Amino acid sequence: MADAATKSESKPKEGGVKIPVLEREELILNKRSYHWITERVCGVIENRQPGIWWALFIPSIIMAAIGVGGGLTYLVSTGVGVWGNSNRVMWGWPIVNFVFWIGIGHAGTLISAILFLTRQNWRTSINRAAEAMTIFAVICAGIFPAFHVGRVWMAWYLAPIPNANAIWQNFKSPLLWDVFAVSTYFSISLVFWFLGMVPDLATIRDRCKNGFRKIFYGVFSLGWRGSNRHWSHYEMAYLLLAALSTPLVLSVHSVVSFDFATSVVPGWHTTIFPPYFVAGAVFGGFAMVLTIMIPARFIYGLEDLITHKHIDNMAKIILLTGSIVGYAYLMELFVAFYSGAKYEMDAFKYRITGPYWWAYVCMMSCNVLSPQLFWFKYCRENLWVVMGVSM
Repeated sequence: MADAATKSESKPKEGGVKIPVLEREELILNKRSYHWITERVCGVIENRQPGIWWALFIPSIIMAAIGVGGGLTYLVSTGVGVWGNSNRVMWGWPIVNFVFWIGIGHAGTLISAILFLTRQNWRTSINRAAEAMTIFAVICAGIFPAFHVGRVWMAWYLAPIPNANAIWQNFKSPLLWDVFAVSTYFSISLVFWFLGMVPDLATIRDRCKNGFRKIFYGVFSLGWRGSNRHWSHYEMAYLLLAALSTPLVLSVHSVVSFDFATSVVPGWHTTIFPPYFVAGAVFGGFAMVLTIMIPARFIYGLEDLITHKHIDNMAKIILLTGSIVGYAYLMELFVAFYSGAKYEMDAFKYRITGPYWWAYVCMMSCNVLSPQLFWFKYCRENLWVVMGVSM
């Protein structure tokens, strides 16, 4: 990796014809050795965390405790009406959070599965962090459908568990579709994440001096020794999981979009939602990966591993998906007014001119206009611009 070609060369061929070799940037800068890479990556968990890490971690724990402990306790004791749900409003605040969290989790699967199948080697510096983000994002997403039912102690009714009364769930309900989509996505993503970490866990196991940690990492590394046989089975399993995970990137958020599309609410009952939601999920997921990786790159000194090339590639993907989302926004407006349906037109007029017009303008500015800065190479190379657009 470190000694990838940086200059155009030519290889001789039979008959005296020369084949040009295209110029390619290094995946790892400064020709770092494998030992340096191992020391730098393992040092993130072996060394003491810097002060800025604690300055961010402690407030996060406090806010999580307030949100989960206090907020959800108040919700259960008072009722889901505090989220804006009522007899007329099936989905209130929970669906906003659910779609957000399940959306940002898509980048991990896309980076690990689709980019792996297309042999994009630059993914290797960021895929593990993106996969970890996916796992925790899906866990957060699962909170909202569970608490949305009101009587949380009855949430297990959502699972198709056989019972003595032979009462089955309503398989026509989008809420049940969410259960299958989220549980399947979480299971595959967790196995995919764990499988990819097995060689890494073995490396940490071999470096551990503490007895408990050595046993802990030894159990989860599954006896990995790095033999040819192990690598052969590992690569085959990883390839199969990547092929299995790829349809999930498209299907999971398509199912989530059915929460909206199968209703009769004006502006929601439309067939553009599945591709629109998938593009939006990849868009938000890559933005979140950049938001996490740029500070981590600075805090842990990973500039040679997470290079400007990685950031440039992710910025281009954000530009592409942001443009698709912008097309979907405009197509929604076009279809609403072209159809001549009064309620559809009124709904979109209310969005633009109603009391929440400012939110609509902010949405269009952040999701459609700001990513267009990435057409310019200077903006893709400026970390402050990339960080601002991603956030």
